[in-house]
Amino acid sequence: MGQLKDVIIEETLAGIGTSRYEEYLAHALCLGGNCSFTFNGNHFEMKEGDLMIVRKGKLLDNMKPSEDFVAKTLYVTAPFIELCPPQTNYGMKGQLSLFLNPIMSLDERQRFVCERDFGWIAYRLSQTDHTFYRELLINAVQSAILDFFDFHSVINKESGVSTQNATLMSRFLDMLENGDYRHNREVTYYAATLCVTPKYLSEVSKKVSGYPANYWINRYTALDIARLLRNKSLSFVQISDMFHFSSPAYFSRYVQRTLGLNPTQYRE
Repeated sequence: MGQLKDVIIEETLAGIGTSRYEEYLAHALCLGGNCSFTFNGNHFEMKEGDLMIVRKGKLLDNMKPSEDFVAKTLYVTAPFIELCPPQTNYGMKGQLSLFLNPIMSLDERQRFVCERDFGWIAYRLSQTDHTFYRELLINAVQSAILDFFDFHSVINKESGVSTQNATLMSRFLDMLENGDYRHNREVTYYAATLCVTPKYLSEVSKKVSGYPANYWINRYTALDIARLLRNKSLSFVQISDMFHFSSPAYFSRYVQRTLGLNPTQYRE
């Protein structure tokens, strides 16, 4: 497989969630029609003028676009986008908020700015013979990301968070991204690893994201279990063992509590 392109623009949403784009963050602007989908276990509808930002395409499912649906999608690799975020800690708050709701409904001015950003990136992508091609792309993508953060902060009327809180929350989420929840689902484990008290970790999580630490532990766990339950080649006992539940019965009760259905009902 060849080296990934850092930045791609396409006139469709079809790539989101596919293996081809699993290493990319997706930013999609709806130019017409609508598209319903499931993300992070919840139902959403994208309509004209909406900007959708998805960090994990595999969480997006059941896409149903209308016949007149039109969209532009900006794909950026995670390492490249790390070169582009603003020098503030707002990104952490925005990231968590978009994990819960990936859609922002833009006003007329914001949509104009967003379309301009997409157009500018497309133009810079075409300048492959430029001596400073990579630097041009970083600059163009950074400008767009700054605008996206601005849209989010205006729409949600939120401010940034302290460096200390952002760092702690980032380390906590890194543990969850790495799958620690498969072995440990107690706040005490994460707090001890991060050298803080469980109370302090939950307070910071609530301050930064609006939800305590145990919410994020259960959320990551439930999403992973739901994904595995859709794979009918795996037995319930196998999935239970992957998460180190003490028994299949306890696994079943956990699924019932977090997903609202028992494993058999969910798989059906």
